Order: sequence, then structure tokens, then C-alpha cells
Amino acid sequence: MEYVAFSIAIIILFGLLFNKLFTRIKLPGLLGMLILGIILGPYCLNLIDKAILGISGDLRVIALIIILLRAGFGIHMESLKKVGTSAIKMSFIPDVMEGLTVMVAAHYLLGLPIIEAGMLGFIIAAVSPAVIVPQMLSFIQRRMGAAKGIPLIILTGASVDDVVSITIFSIFLGLYGGQQINYFKEILGIPVSIALGIAMGLVLAFVLIYLFKRFEIRASEKTLIVLASAILLKNIGDYLNSYIPVAALVGVMVIGFIILEKMPKVGNQLSEKFSKIWIFAEILLFVLVGAQVNIYLAASFVVVGLTIICIGLMARSVGVYVSLMGTNLNNQEKLFCIMAYIPKATVQAAIGAIPLSVGVASGQLILAIAVIAILFTAPLGSFAVSLYGEKALKVEE
Repeated sequence: MEYVAFSIAIIILFGLLFNKLFTRIKLPGLLGMLILGIILGPYCLNLIDKAILGISGDLRVIALIIILLRAGFGIHMESLKKVGTSAIKMSFIPDVMEGLTVMVAAHYLLGLPIIEAGMLGFIIAAVSPAVIVPQMLSFIQRRMGAAKGIPLIILTGASVDDVVSITIFSIFLGLYGGQQINYFKEILGIPVSIALGIAMGLVLAFVLIYLFKRFEIRASEKTLIVLASAILLKNIGDYLNSYIPVAALVGVMVIGFIILEKMPKVGNQLSEKFSKIWIFAEILLFVLVGAQVNIYLAASFVVVGLTIICIGLMARSVGVYVSLMGTNLNNQEKLFCIMAYIPKATVQAAIGAIPLSVGVASGQLILAIAVIAILFTAPLGSFAVSLYGEKALKVEE
């Protein structure tokens, strides 16, 4: 137990330090935390207790829930109505194009069986809420690009994009396990699962709103209640997935959206609280995923891994452009959207190790390439969005 406490202390202290150091040199703080995890992990200094590594999957899911709650608390109904169609197209066209392209590239360049290549494809395909959400919320607060709803298109599309990736990844994982898969049913199940996730999120949000109006509850307690409720929603969704597909992560985002819509003051308070909780969750997420990386294996596949990732990004860029055809966005703004869909981090961190944990033959390789994707795209995308966003997005007066 003492060594577990020591490991947590080391992760927090050095996580904050590396975050600050990398931010100071204009690099994403998450990159520093990922590198710290590699240093502290079993393949380097081995300073993280195995008990923590054993529950790292659950901790990563909680971190993902926190960032999706933050996303929900940043979406307003009036803005969503303006960008609905574009956000829907952005939520699946770029993801599917990139996932299938990476699958084909990995099959031919790495010699992976098509099912394992499919797992890799849709792990890599997901865009990162951990990088995108804070940046888009910043643009929204400063009213940059607000007239055309550009940050909101990206914020909403990226959050559902992750659900599409995770769902298709789960299909390939089921195929690897020898399950009988009805492809038509599974593809049809994606919109059904999203609809069910939204419905569950709505129900839970209105229950929470009733509680908050009926009882005197402090803001900190409300935050804990919302977080616990969102975790329960995710667990219920996982249980129901054995019978019917449920995109519980979409429901998590809906909770924040509905509370903000019906109780704006409470919603803004909770948004601030979750921003503070995210500081701790972000450290756990990226340090622990870094700790699981076999750096020697990753180094041996870095060239081919980057090749596959770049091929996938080209396909995603085409997908973003196709999704925005017919909108009133100019070429600068479309290029900004393409840049905003570059970063990989959160989903790769959350599910990248699943194939390894369930005994997939190429699990170590899949995790290694997922981490290469984070190391390469997170700083690249973060830089591009920060710098080009100031130029491309106009401030709404």
C-alpha cells in the first residue's frame, strides 16, 4: 500500500512538473506526461506499482468521461442548431475514411491480419477530445469563429467521432474473439446505439436537474454526483451492450449539455469544477498510458508506424473537406477544421491497450503504434490549431 501511495505521489508531482516544462517550451503538456509515463514505467525506471497499472484501464475511462462532460458543458442549443448537419457529417465521414485507410495500409505494410489491422485502424482513427475540447472551448469563450459555429462543429463532431471509432473497433474485437458478427446489423447498430445513448443521457440529466432544484446541494457535491452518475451510465451501457448497442459516452456528453441548457448558472459552475478535476485526470490518463508502452518495440516500428499514420491523416483530411462541402466556410476555415482533426490522444490512451490485455497476437504492436500516433499528432495538431486558429477564425462582434 505504501508503494502505491508513493507511485501516486510521484505521478502527480512529476506529472505537474513535466506538464509545466512542456507548456513553457510551447509543446502540449500531455506530451510531457506521456513521456514521463514511459520513463516511470516498467520498461525504464519501473517506479509505478503494478496495482496501479492493473486498474489503469478504469482510470483512463474515468478521464475520458470527465473530458466528455466538459465538452457537454461547452455546447449551447442555439449554436448547435446552426451547425447540426455539418457536425453530423464531421462525426463519421472523416473517421470511417481514416480507419479503413489505416486498416488497408497496416495489412500491407505490417502484414497484420485484416481483423487486427481493423482494430488498429479504428484505434488510430479517433480524434482527441483531450486536445480538441480545451482549445475549442477557449475559442468559443472568445467568440472566435462563433458566427459560423466553427469551434462547435469540431467540438460536437469530434466527440461523436470517438463513439463511431470505439463502436467499429468493438466490432473487429468481437470478430477476433470468434463471435458471429452480422455486419449489416452492426453497421445499423451505430445510429441506434447513439440514439439510445442520447436517450439515457437525457433521462439521467433530467433526474439530476430535479435533484438539484429539489435539494440544497453545494457545487462541489453536485460535481461529484454528476461524475458518479456519468460513470454509472457508462457501466450500464457496457452491461446493455451484451444485448443491445448503447453509445453511453454520447449520453455522458448529453448530461452536461442538458444541465447547461436547463440550469445555465449551475452548468457554468459545474464546467469550472470539471476543468479543475481534469488537471488530475489528465495526469493519470497520459502518464499511465505511457507506462504501458514497450519503447523498444515502438522504436523498431517508428518509421512504418509514422508512414501508416500519415496515410491515414491524408484520408481523414479528405473526409473533413468532403464533410464541409456546401457549407459557408471559406478555404482558410476548412483548412483550420482539417488541422483540428489531426490530434490523437484520448481514445488511443483509453483503448490502445485493450487488444494487448485480451491476448490479441499483435497487441503490443497495436499499442506501440497508438502511442507513436499520440507522440506525433498531439503536438503537431495542437501547434497547428493554436497558431492557425488565431489567423483563420474571426471574432464575432
